[in-house]
Amino acid sequence: MFYIKKTIEVSGAHRLTLDYPSKCTEMHGHNWIITIYCRSKELDDNGMVVDFSEIKRLIFDKLDHKVVNDVIPYNPTSENIARWCQQQIRCCYRVDVQETSGNIATYEVDE
Repeated sequence: MFYIKKTIEVSGAHRLTLDYPSKCTEMHGHNWIITIYCRSKELDDNGMVVDFSEIKRLIFDKLDHKVVNDVIPYNPTSENIARWCQQQIRCCYRVDVQETSGNIATYEVDE
């Protein structure tokens, strides 16, 4: 099995829809640190699991300096951002989204 990991930092803004009072329902920004994990039993014709530049194009280019609510189709919590990222990249089995130094959400595909 071959594994790759790519970490990117994305600056963006979002507002959450919550069923309780919270300052997070107002527009605010984060510098999310997103770590993408991919694996494959076979390499592609270029000898890669996934090209690192493809991950950048699919995640960084779509989220950086954007209003994340306009990009992902559901409430843009860190958990949902992680799930959305996983769905964008072939061979991706796990995504970590670090919102702050102490808050990290992970989405992992069950096998």
